[in-house]
Amino acid sequence: MKAAGLPRLRILSLLFLLPGLAGLVISAVISTSYADTLPRSAVPDEMRIVPRNIHGIVVYQTVEEDRRLAVVENCSVAVFLVGLGLGLLYLERWGNVRSSELELNEDDVASAGQE
Repeated sequence: MKAAGLPRLRILSLLFLLPGLAGLVISAVISTSYADTLPRSAVPDEMRIVPRNIHGIVVYQTVEEDRRLAVVENCSVAVFLVGLGLGLLYLERWGNVRSSELELNEDDVASAGQE
C-alpha cells in the first residue's frame, strides 16, 4: 500500500476540522452573548418572539437571529464531522501502511536470518 496520498489526506482533514471547530466556538460565543443581552420575555413590538433555551435561560430572539445561529451551528457541526471522518480515514490508512511496513521488515529479518 502506498503512503503517497497520506499527507494530502491529513491536510484535507485539518482543513475541515479547524474551521469546523472555530465555527463551534463562534456559535458558543454568540449563544453566550444572546444569553446576556436578549430579553427573558417575549417582546412582540421588536419581533422577539422566538424562544431559545441557552444553558437553562430562555431568551427571546427574532426569526433572523434564530436562523443565523442555527446556520452557524449546523454548518460548523457538518464541516467538523467531515474533517473527523477524513481524519479517521487518514488514521486507518496510516495504520495499514505502518502494518505493511512492519511485515516487510519482519520478512527481511527472517530472510536474513536464513542466509
